[in-house]
Amino acid sequence: MGTAPIFPRVVLIVDDEPDMCWALERIIAGMGYQTVSAPSGQDAARLVERIPVEMALVDAKLPDMEGIDLARQLRQRQPGLPVVLVSGYFYELDARVQEWIRQEVIWGFIGKPFVLSQVRKAVETALARPVHDLTAATRTISSAPPPAC
Repeated sequence: MGTAPIFPRVVLIVDDEPDMCWALERIIAGMGYQTVSAPSGQDAARLVERIPVEMALVDAKLPDMEGIDLARQLRQRQPGLPVVLVSGYFYELDARVQEWIRQEVIWGFIGKPFVLSQVRKAVETALARPVHDLTAATRTISSAPPPAC
């Protein structure tokens, strides 16, 4: 029989849309993890100075910076941290997204609108991997093709 970890695993959610934070918080809490949320990149940076997190879900467009710039800051501070970019602006096959994954700036990508299974899969996969497992394999979490233009 397994035992619960002494310290809860914490997932950082960064999105300026309160409804999006609320939805992601409910999904992740339902999986047994704790969440902390921030509406901006600067707020997120201050949070991770005080609270150790094991994963981050970052919106691509934040009011004070681009989500990819926050991802770089988070990964510089904590190199093994899986950062998943969440976006309605980019799509998973976008060349920039694929390059960021290849360069290990982000660990994965979820497009908005997302479905519950995409978030669950991203969290389960990211938190199940060994800390050093940051291979450049494509890690897009998808259940549907990108929308047609």
